[in-house]
Amino acid sequence: MSYILRTTNLVKKFSEKEIVANVNMNIKKGEIYGFLGPNGAGKTTIMKMIVNLVKPSSGEIEIFGEKLNNEAYETLKRIGSIIEYPVFYDKLTGKENLELHCEYMGYYDKSAIDKALDLVNLKGIDNKAVKDFSLGMKQRLGIARSIITKPDLLILDEPINGLDPIGIKEIRNLLKMLNKEYNITVLISSHILGEIEQIADTIGIINNGKLIKEVSMDSIRELNTEYVEIITDDCIKAAYVLENDLNISNFKIIDNTLIRIYDLKLAQKDISKTLILNGVEIEAINKKNSTLEDYFLKLLNGGEPSA
Repeated sequence: MSYILRTTNLVKKFSEKEIVANVNMNIKKGEIYGFLGPNGAGKTTIMKMIVNLVKPSSGEIEIFGEKLNNEAYETLKRIGSIIEYPVFYDKLTGKENLELHCEYMGYYDKSAIDKALDLVNLKGIDNKAVKDFSLGMKQRLGIARSIITKPDLLILDEPINGLDPIGIKEIRNLLKMLNKEYNITVLISSHILGEIEQIADTIGIINNGKLIKEVSMDSIRELNTEYVEIITDDCIKAAYVLENDLNISNFKIIDNTLIRIYDLKLAQKDISKTLILNGVEIEAINKKNSTLEDYFLKLLNGGEPSA
C-alpha cells in the first residue's frame, strides 16, 4: 500500500501543554482523507506541522516517502494548502495575487491562473481588488491559489467556510474532480460532516490532541443501521406503549422529544397507529439510517463502533 503522508508519534506542546499527542496518521496516495474533530482538538496544528509552519515537539512527518525537515523545499512545492483563513494582498486583484503566488512558487504557466479561477467559478474579477471580495469569494480565491500549481497533495482546513449551499456543492464537485481526474490526494477538515461523508474515502477522528480512530468510509457504511425515529412530546408514555403494547424492547430515548426504534419487525404505520390510539401525540415518525455524524458523536462520547 502506497502512503503519501504518514506521521509517527507526532507531538506538539505549547508552554508545556500538549496540544497534539502521539498522532499516527496514514494517508494513502490518491484518496480523500476527512479529518474530523471538535474545535481545539488539534486538527489545524497538525496541518500546520505538515506544511512546516509549526515545528513538532517530537515525532516525525513523512511526505512522498521523505522525512520532512527544514530543507524540504522541493517537497513543500508539491503541496497546496489553505490553513485557517486565506490571507491576500488586499489592494491587489485576485489575479495579481495568484501571479505573485506563482512567482514565488517558481511556477510559470500563466494559463494556469485563468484555469484555476474558472474551476472555482471566479470570473470577471480582473479589475476587482481583494478588499472588495465577499468572504465566500476570498475562500474560492484561496482554493484557486492552493490548486494552481497542480499539487500532488492538497491540504484544506475548513475550505467551505463562508460559502452558500451552491458554493459548497461546487467545491465538493471540484474536489472530487481533482481527486479522480488529476489524482490529487486531499486532506480536508470540515465541521459539515454531511459534506465529508459524501467525498471522503477515509476518516481520521481526533479529540483532545489524540487520533482516536482512522477508518474507511466503506467500513462506516457497512455499519449503517436502519431505525425508526419518533418525535413526540411524551417520550415516557411512548416508551411504555412500545414496550408493553407492541413488545418492542430495542429502542432508545435520545432526549425529551426523540425516540429511536432499532427493532423493525413492525411497520411504521402500525407503530404510529398504536401510539396514537394510546393517546401519544406524534409530531413526526420516519425511517432513517445512521450517519457519519452518529458514528463521530458516538466515538467522542466514549463509545466504540465496531468498524
